[in-house]
Amino acid sequence: MVLALTPLMAYGIFLIMPLFIIAILAFFSLGLLLYTLYPFLERILKTWQKRRIDKITPQLNRMFIGLPYRKILLIDIVCPLVTGFLVFLFTRIPWMGLAAAFAGLTLLNFILKQLEMSRRRRFSGQLIDGLMLLSGSLKSGLSLPQALKTLVEEMAPPISQEFGLVMRENRMGVPLGECLMKLKRRMACEELDMIVTAVLVSQETGGELTRVFSNLVLTIRERSRLQSRVRALCIQSKLQGRIMMFLPVIFAIAVFKINPTFFNVLINDTRGRLLLGYAVVSEVIGAILIMRMSRIEL
Repeated sequence: MVLALTPLMAYGIFLIMPLFIIAILAFFSLGLLLYTLYPFLERILKTWQKRRIDKITPQLNRMFIGLPYRKILLIDIVCPLVTGFLVFLFTRIPWMGLAAAFAGLTLLNFILKQLEMSRRRRFSGQLIDGLMLLSGSLKSGLSLPQALKTLVEEMAPPISQEFGLVMRENRMGVPLGECLMKLKRRMACEELDMIVTAVLVSQETGGELTRVFSNLVLTIRERSRLQSRVRALCIQSKLQGRIMMFLPVIFAIAVFKINPTFFNVLINDTRGRLLLGYAVVSEVIGAILIMRMSRIEL
């Protein structure tokens, strides 16, 4: 059975053929452009990834977390993809998933920062027990390096890791005072500053470290008690700030899940998009101000 072409069909094919040829040419042109730019884009991507990994690796080394380069790179790539996918799966909005993927680029840095802060808090909490152990070791007749070795053997991480690094540097020929100064810069802890200053002054003037350590234990305990009291008084304001920061976002997501067409006016109209952009910018500024105002420097 042979189908005869009617004039209308022939005219339709005549109109479609140029568009089809243009689409094919555009496809091949785009492919050729990407093929030409691929080495340049690959070089830029590798440079950007290397800078990120070089920034992340020292943080991991400070926390004694040994991860190979490939695992760090894999985690850095997976974090934005997982974040974007989960947000898209929850909201079903492509642009929100894309925005979450870009925000996920900072997720690894945020996690590492939180881990580092948690590690410093645990280190500060171990200082009193460490000072008492050092004081007892010195009273029993041990020297300061021997007392530090006892601390490394008896205490749990992270204080044992940090002072273990001090001992290794000292065995390699670095003066003990310089090793302690490196530890002070590495941990950035005020209680540790007092301890290191006391040890350095004692080495220069020949003071009695056992009595100094006993006084430091009392000082650090009183300071810790005062800090705990201030934090307890400020928890309410911090909680209120975080609730006010996340409430508009949760409310918008809930309304969209209940009625997806509710925000059509804001999305389709020019003035609505301007108001939506103003709301997003205001929310970001408000979140920054809340975080700044609820931060306590002790």
